[in-house]
Amino acid sequence: MGKKILLNAFEMTSAMHNSHGLWKHPENKRQRSYKDLNYWIDYAKLLERGKFDAVFFADVLGVYDVYKQSKTPSIQDGLQVPLNDPALLVSAMASVTENLSFAVTVSTTYEQPFGNARRFSTLDHLTNGRIAWNVVTSYLPNAARNFGLQNMIKHDERYNIADEYLDVSYKLWESSWEDGAVVEDVENNKLVDPEKVHEINHEGQYFSVEGPHLSEPSLQRTPVIYQAGTSERGRDFAAKHAECIFVGGPTPERIRFYVDDIRKRAIKHGRNPENLKIFSFLNVVVGRTTEEAEEKFKEYASVWSADAAKAQYGASGYDIAEYEELDPELPFSYNKSTEGGHYKAATLTTDAPKPLTVGEVLNRFESPDRGSFIVGNPEEVADGIQKQFEESGVDGFNLNHLVTPGDLEAFVELVVPVLQERGLYKKEYNRGTLREKLFTPGQPLLPNDHPAARFRPVLTESK
Repeated sequence: MGKKILLNAFEMTSAMHNSHGLWKHPENKRQRSYKDLNYWIDYAKLLERGKFDAVFFADVLGVYDVYKQSKTPSIQDGLQVPLNDPALLVSAMASVTENLSFAVTVSTTYEQPFGNARRFSTLDHLTNGRIAWNVVTSYLPNAARNFGLQNMIKHDERYNIADEYLDVSYKLWESSWEDGAVVEDVENNKLVDPEKVHEINHEGQYFSVEGPHLSEPSLQRTPVIYQAGTSERGRDFAAKHAECIFVGGPTPERIRFYVDDIRKRAIKHGRNPENLKIFSFLNVVVGRTTEEAEEKFKEYASVWSADAAKAQYGASGYDIAEYEELDPELPFSYNKSTEGGHYKAATLTTDAPKPLTVGEVLNRFESPDRGSFIVGNPEEVADGIQKQFEESGVDGFNLNHLVTPGDLEAFVELVVPVLQERGLYKKEYNRGTLREKLFTPGQPLLPNDHPAARFRPVLTESK
C-alpha cells in the first residue's frame, strides 16, 4: 500500500484569510458567516465528509502595518482582520464530528506556557485526542506593541523563548501528573492521589513556573506539535520539536530541499525522521470542465486586491511600497535585514526560481499567482496534486481556498473521489487520536525519541 496524502483545510476565523479581495465575490460567504457558529459546524461536517485529517487554524495577534507604514490597507480589505479566537470554535466543531482533528495556532512569544498548557489539555479532553498545537513565534510589529513591547523581539531570540516554552509545556503535560493519579477512591475520600501529582519547579531564563499542571493527563498528554518555519533557525526548531511541519516553496524541487533538510536535522536531534509529517501549500480551483475552472479563476482574479497581498507580504518586515517608485528593470534585493518572517522574505529571493526584477516582483502582487494554482477539471487537478506530492516528497498539504465554502465543496465533490480511485487518498479514517491517525495506531503518546520524553516519570510507557 503506497503512501496516502494527508490533507488539512488551511483556515482562519476571520473575514478573509489568503483570499485577498475575494470578499467581493458574490458566492463568498465567509465575511458574513465567520461569526456564526452554525457556519463552522457545517464546515466541520463538510471536511469530515471529505475525509480531511484536520482543519489548520492560522492566527495572528496584530494588524499588518508594514506596507505603506499603515494599517489602512489591511483593515480596508479585511486582511486577517476582523479576527476571532480559533480555540473557542473547536469544541463545537468536534461535537458534530468523530474523526476530524484541529490544529490551533498559539504564539510562544506573548502568552505564558502555564495557561496555554491548560488550554490544550482541555481541548484534547473535549475532542477525545484530536488536537494539535501549531507553534509560532509571531512576526508582526503591531503584535509586539499590543503586548506592551516597543519593538519586536529579535528573530533568533524568539526561537530561544520558544525552546524554553516547549520545555515548560512538556514538563506540565508529561511529568506533572503520573498515570493513575485520579483514583476515585470513595472508601478513603480520595479523588486524586497527591503523591502522583508533582510540581515542576521550572526556573529558566524566560519562565518561572511552579506547577503542578491543573489538568489531568489527556489522551495524548502533549498535543500533536505542528510548526512552520523555513529559516535556518526555524528548520532546526521544527526538526527538534515538531511532528507535523509546514513548509513553503515555489517549486516541488525547492520544497523537497526543505523536506530533506528537516529530516536530516531530525536525525541529528536523535529523532526518527519517520516520526515527522511534512506539509506544503496547495492552491486549487476545480470545475466540472477545464473551461469552467478557468472561468472561475478569471472571476477570482477580477476581484483580487493587490494592496492586501502587498500588506500581507509586510510580515517579512519589508515594505513593498518602497519599491513602487524604482526602475522596474532593477534587480530586486533587500537593502537591510529585518526581524520579520524569514520564510516570507525568501519567497522573492532565495526561494524564487530565478532572480527577479523590481517590476516582476510588483507584478506578482497584482493578481493570484497562476503558477502556484492547479486549475482544471477533476482529473487535471488530481494529476497536478499527484505530481506535486510525488516530486516534493511531502506527506500532505494545507489546502487553501479563495471562495468559501464553495471551493471546499467542489474539492470534496469532484477531486476527492478521483484521488481515492487512484489509491492516493484514504476512503476511511484510521481510528484513535490524531497522533494515532497520523503515525502508529495504539500509541497516542509522543514517541521516546522526542525531546519531551526526557521529562516523563519512569512509570509512563510509550514506544
